[in-house]
Amino acid sequence: MSLRDVLGSHRVVVTVGSGGVGKTTTAAAMAVHAAMQGRKVLCLTIDPARRLANSLGLDEMTTSEQDVPESLFAKHGLECKGALSAMMLDTKRTFDALVDKYASDEEARDRILGNQIYQYVASSLAGTQEYMAMEKLHEVRQDPKWDLVVLDTPPTASAIDFLTAPERLIDAIDSPAMRWFLQVFEGAGKEAFGLVGRGATVLLKGIGRITGLAFLEQVAEFVSGINDLFGGFKERAEQVSDALRSPEVAFVLVTSPDPLAIGEARFFSDKLEEARMNRRGVIVNQVHPLIEEPSVPVDQQVDALRAALPSSIDAADIHPRLTEALHAERTWAVADAAQVKLLTEQLENDAGIVEVPAFDEDVHDLAALAKVAAHLTDAA
Repeated sequence: MSLRDVLGSHRVVVTVGSGGVGKTTTAAAMAVHAAMQGRKVLCLTIDPARRLANSLGLDEMTTSEQDVPESLFAKHGLECKGALSAMMLDTKRTFDALVDKYASDEEARDRILGNQIYQYVASSLAGTQEYMAMEKLHEVRQDPKWDLVVLDTPPTASAIDFLTAPERLIDAIDSPAMRWFLQVFEGAGKEAFGLVGRGATVLLKGIGRITGLAFLEQVAEFVSGINDLFGGFKERAEQVSDALRSPEVAFVLVTSPDPLAIGEARFFSDKLEEARMNRRGVIVNQVHPLIEEPSVPVDQQVDALRAALPSSIDAADIHPRLTEALHAERTWAVADAAQVKLLTEQLENDAGIVEVPAFDEDVHDLAALAKVAAHLTDAA
């Protein structure tokens, strides 16, 4: 299956890969291609980098949907037959919406939203962002107005957390420590210390001397609040986890020919397979093309340079440096080809590997994204 087919036959495409391999650019290029082909596309990012916004002609990414106007496509000589929107995840707002949905009543909702521990967990705790990204993806995936959602994920180390976030959330909520706190505090509120066993009292008072009893009361309130939400959260997390394995969700690995990045790609591919998630393509960005050696003698090369360069530049003087640069490019190209071949063999030739050449200029606008998309979809 080609990448063109993947974009045309799935409702969700998730780009994953290590940092610095052009993953954000790839996500934007795929979104641009699908919109130009007539699909209504949402490009969703949990990476706050400005690159995606700038490439799409937006001043900045916001936490609400922003339409990329058709006039901007037309400005670059492109026809958009569909529609393209972009947005950035707001972790806390997404978490707040879940609390509002699953709290037993308004009082319970307000108690959780006002809790200091909750406010930290909802905005800063490691792993929360990854789960909320999956929650947001699940939400927009269910919105019928989108034909396709393209998700740009964090670098690989965080993306592993991203893929396992639903399971880790369930484990955290249903952990022995969480159950212990519930047994200690449930129904006791601020009088908990007088109602628990002697061993728990000693432990909690010991912690209290370090953190302060007010902190423990906030913890107790947070744990009790999470218990109130537990059934809904667990069910929702399981739905999100199942959704990642849906046939309509495709994962696209993005890498570069750098050996470390290739190793990351192999590792991530194995993780996707272990998790029974659908890998539908591998993109190798920034591949150096193999430029042919000149087929004419050196003196003819110098003559050609002299005809092309200003008279102030000595063609004979610059020729050795150009030759050296050519050899360096050819060395890079040979090394890149070897890494791509190795990756293809290690992925058992079923990866659907697409190579995108290294460009002379940065990808910074819709025209450049369309150029990348042409290589991704074999239209170049």
